[in-house]
Amino acid sequence: MQDRDFFISVAMATYNGERFIEEQITSILKNLNENDELIISDDASTDQTLAIIKTFSDKRIKIIKGPQKGVKQNFANALAHCQGKYIFLSDQDDIWEENKVLKVLKVLEEKECTGIVHDCVVVNEDATKNLMDSFFLHRKSKSGIIRNIYKNRYLGCCIAFSREMIKYILPIPENIEMHDQWIGLLCEKYGSVYFMKEKLIKYRRHGGNVSAMRHYPLLKMIQNRVSLIKEFCKRIKKN
Repeated sequence: MQDRDFFISVAMATYNGERFIEEQITSILKNLNENDELIISDDASTDQTLAIIKTFSDKRIKIIKGPQKGVKQNFANALAHCQGKYIFLSDQDDIWEENKVLKVLKVLEEKECTGIVHDCVVVNEDATKNLMDSFFLHRKSKSGIIRNIYKNRYLGCCIAFSREMIKYILPIPENIEMHDQWIGLLCEKYGSVYFMKEKLIKYRRHGGNVSAMRHYPLLKMIQNRVSLIKEFCKRIKKN
């Protein structure tokens, strides 16, 4: 346990994640203090996801009904219920390293930044083989708004940020590609984001991943960026 006078929130979006959810939740709970919270927005799973979550019988786990509008809005729903000083994003199928929270909080406090993106090891389906020793190296990850509009280096499952950013982040627009790029850009706009080189999760790749590690066709990439820039400018103007 960590000696601190505040609590943190973990925001997780689930949908039919029965294969890996138990291992992921177990790894998260090992990182949490007794007053921390794991907010799980479940988007009407039809498998055993909810049943597995409920077997934990842990007061830190709070299950809420998802909006059934896709992964972006499922995460937005989880974020809207987070009350901690800092919010950590979590997918349903990765594995957190021990002391991830402690290490990230230390950097957030020392750097006085609004957000953190840490590195990770990309592993295969059963987490027995490294497919990529460093996501940062693969993506040439660095901070910078223009850089990350051009090519997204914010990986949602590796992001933590100050709850103060929620007022800028929510609502998440329907017509942008993914939530992580949106969150990262707004944390940079209204503060600063530090890219932390320590690898603090095993990022699992399998046939059921929502996000892909491939490029869209050029026209689709251009359309996505145009939509993102329009929404980003609208949000800045609003605030």
